[in-house]
Amino acid sequence: MEKPLISVITINYNGLEHTRGMLASFRKITYPNVEIIVVDNASKEDPSVLSEEFPEIILLKNPKNEGFAGGNNRGIEAAKGDYFFLVNNDTEVSPDVFDGLLLRVQRSERIGMVCPKINYFDDPTIIQYAGFTNISPITGRGSGIGYLEKDVGQYQEARITYLAHGAAMFIPRRVVEHVGMMAELYFLYYEEMDYCERIKKAGYEIWYEPSSMILHKESMSVGKNSLLKTFYMSRNRWIYLRRNVDWPVFTFTALYYFLIAIPKNFLSLLIKGEFDHAKAYIKGFSQSIFVNELHDNPKLIPPML
Repeated sequence: MEKPLISVITINYNGLEHTRGMLASFRKITYPNVEIIVVDNASKEDPSVLSEEFPEIILLKNPKNEGFAGGNNRGIEAAKGDYFFLVNNDTEVSPDVFDGLLLRVQRSERIGMVCPKINYFDDPTIIQYAGFTNISPITGRGSGIGYLEKDVGQYQEARITYLAHGAAMFIPRRVVEHVGMMAELYFLYYEEMDYCERIKKAGYEIWYEPSSMILHKESMSVGKNSLLKTFYMSRNRWIYLRRNVDWPVFTFTALYYFLIAIPKNFLSLLIKGEFDHAKAYIKGFSQSIFVNELHDNPKLIPPML
C-alpha cells in the first residue's frame, strides 16, 4: 500500500542558514512520501535561493509577516497531506523521524497530536522536551518534563502529555478539519499551548513519542533574550488565560496577576537594569487587555473532491 502523504510545514523569517540545515536533514529521511512547504514570512532576505538549492520544496512567499500561527496556517491551507508536521526551521531531524510519529497517531482516532523527543542541537545529550506539565490556570505557567536533563534514556516511554512543543507537532488532517487551525491573534508564543487546549477540549489526546527525535537550536529567529520575546510572552500569557480559563476560576487568575505577577516581574526587570525589557513587559500586558475577537479560530476548508 502507498504510504500516506505527510506535509512538512516550516516558516522561514530571515533565517536562511537555519532553514538550509533543516532542509538538508530532511533529504536523509527514510519515509518515502513527503511534501515540504516552506512559508517565508516576508523576510528581508530573498528566499528564492531555497528553491534553487532545494528544488523539491514548495516555497510560499507570504506578503507580510503573519507570525508563527499565521505562517503555519498558510502552509496548512496549501498542504495536500493526510498529516501535517509543523516543524521549526531551526531544527534538524533524524532519518527515521516519521516512523514513530505515524505509527503512534495511527493507533487510535483519539490521538490528535504527537510530538517527538526534542534535544538541544548544541549538545544532543541534553533534553529540551520530553512532555509538558499542565499549565496552571492561575499563573499561566507550566514546566517541561526532562528540561535540561542529561539524556540517559529515562524518557523512552511514549505517553499522553498535557502540551506539545511548538518546535515539532505531528497532526492528522482530520483533527485540523475538526478543530480549525491555530489562533492567529497570538502572532508569536503560546499559540501551540492554546491549540493543544482546543484539541483536548474536542476530545483528543496529545502524545509524546520518544522513538522519534529532533535537535533544536531554540529561539534563533527572535533571539534568546530579545525585546520581541519579552513583549509577546507578556502579551500572550494573558491572552491564553483569557481564552482558556473560565469563571469563577478566572477571578483568582486576575487577582494573582494584578497583585503579584505584574508587580514582581516589572520590579525584577527594573532591579536588573533591564529598563527596555520592563517597558516591553508592561506594553505587552497592556495590549493583551484590549485584544478584539478573542475567540476567533480560523477554519480549514476541506479540499474539493
